[in-house]
Amino acid sequence: MPEYKYEYLGSGIRVAVSKEHSFGTDAVLLADFASPKRNEKACDLGTGCGIIPMIWCRNGQAKEITAVELQKKGFLQTCESIRISSVEDKVRAVNHDLKDIKSVLGHASMDIVTMNPPYKAADAGIKSVAKAELIARHEVECNLDDICSTAAYLLNFGGRLCMCNRPERLSDTIVAMKNNGIEPKRLRLVAKTPYTRPWLFLIEGRKGGKPFMNIDPLLIMYGEDGELSKEVTDIYGEYKEITK
Repeated sequence: MPEYKYEYLGSGIRVAVSKEHSFGTDAVLLADFASPKRNEKACDLGTGCGIIPMIWCRNGQAKEITAVELQKKGFLQTCESIRISSVEDKVRAVNHDLKDIKSVLGHASMDIVTMNPPYKAADAGIKSVAKAELIARHEVECNLDDICSTAAYLLNFGGRLCMCNRPERLSDTIVAMKNNGIEPKRLRLVAKTPYTRPWLFLIEGRKGGKPFMNIDPLLIMYGEDGELSKEVTDIYGEYKEITK
């Protein structure tokens, strides 16, 4: 039996984390940025431990959620998060390669698609020895074009794709979206403090949208006192680490 640590998100929702599949601030911010409406069908690609679907469940968002994960251990971990949170009627986990999503999910079946993608190109930086970490950090199993192509297949007309990434990948992300018929419509930068450069961006594109992009206010992580800002604190909500 795999050894998991369970982290409480609030409203009875827990997520199982492990050394191979955990989550960071970027995933929490992406879940909040995407915020599906209550009647929407949502799909999280590369779900890992299932953190984004679990946050949506905590917040009472989305009608149906599909969590897609390539790695078997991550898939089983997501299944555990679903089980321990008793959301089997709302969340379905799928162990599949997103590049072959057509064989398991229908065309134009989703209102919103999210992915926290690998931030580094396949040939960039020092690669991790651990397979799970390598796949999570480098584009060895999928790249931005694969993600946007899959999202374009899954989304209905006007549906939204939301992603996060490092600022140096912003132009690559915009190009991949536009090449697959998804128009970037909203952008938000995230900085540690008011005086530091952004370390992350959050972007939303619409399938079949017309060119026009809104820039949201800068999201600041920490105040001058070193504590989390009120906005970030509100996003995290009741989250805390627990052990089973």
